[in-house]
Amino acid sequence: MSPSIGSTRILFAMKLMAAALLLMEIAFAPSILSAQPSPSPALLALSKHDHTLAIVDPATLKVVARAPVGNDPHEVIASTDGKTAYVSNYGFGAFNTLAVIDLVAQKPLAPVDLGALRGPHGLTFVGGKTWFTAEGAKAIGSYDPATKKIDWVLGTGQNRTHMIYVTQDLQRIYTTNVSSGTVSIIEKSAARPSAAPPSGQPAPGAPPRPMAIPGGDWNEIVVRVGDGSEGFDVTPDGKEIWVANAHDGTISIIAMQEKTVSQTLNVNLRSANRLKITPDGKLALVSMLGAGDVAVFDVASRKEIKRIPVGHGAAGIEMQPDGSRVYVACTPDNYVAVIDLKSLAVVGHIDVGQEPDGLAWAVRR
Repeated sequence: MSPSIGSTRILFAMKLMAAALLLMEIAFAPSILSAQPSPSPALLALSKHDHTLAIVDPATLKVVARAPVGNDPHEVIASTDGKTAYVSNYGFGAFNTLAVIDLVAQKPLAPVDLGALRGPHGLTFVGGKTWFTAEGAKAIGSYDPATKKIDWVLGTGQNRTHMIYVTQDLQRIYTTNVSSGTVSIIEKSAARPSAAPPSGQPAPGAPPRPMAIPGGDWNEIVVRVGDGSEGFDVTPDGKEIWVANAHDGTISIIAMQEKTVSQTLNVNLRSANRLKITPDGKLALVSMLGAGDVAVFDVASRKEIKRIPVGHGAAGIEMQPDGSRVYVACTPDNYVAVIDLKSLAVVGHIDVGQEPDGLAWAVRR
């Protein structure tokens, strides 16, 4: 081979390599350019199929970033400061982790290992802690991000403890138990005294010194509602719990003062998945996995006022804090529907990935 031919081939190979590098830069340029800061407020949306969390700008209805969240993500919640998101890896009890996402850096952090508390699902963030249900353990618990430890666990004794609500004063916890058809009302009681001294021995003849048990004690009242009790919400005044019963197709309304069902609405809501009440307490919206409509009820009159077509089925619901919109995850249709709460009409769709489900709101503080 002559030197000129060899040099020509080398030069040709170098040009091919340069061209390939240029094509790679062009291919990756859009993803680099699309990396935008997380907005505040931001809508968080899970894709069960893609195993990702989408961070959405509600002003543009565009996804600004996506982050991996592990297997079978179902529910998501943001910390009070809006900087961290927690995602339950459910798997009907096959999994036992909470995925953790840094919403500022838009990247996953080390997951929380829940150990024997398998099947985490419902989530809320109150009092600086992440509260969760664990279906496989028939329990609820709290995770403290400051200490990176699970610092509290309570068994419900109910089947499929699914969704959770914790009051801001940390005095009450509500859960729906799907297979038991019940709601657990768990109230904090005064600390029980213990005869054991905190340290050392009491003086001879002295009475036992009482010792408060850390965290106090809890009382559970189980209220029978309807079969398939799953989606629920609490009215803003805290006086009622509205529960959608998927198998019965009914809504049970629990009066908190009496802790009993005050009314059952026969409203044909079979396959009901989530129920959310608007921030002003006037409307209750119910999504159904097996129906293409979102049902809207007037809370005061207990009457259905409209069914909003959204697709072929819906799961997660998230209210915009200012009460102007509601977002509905249309799982079979692979989009999140945006509903204007004044007109009660769909005004947009968001592509957050395949099989969207859990939704949450993150506000930076």
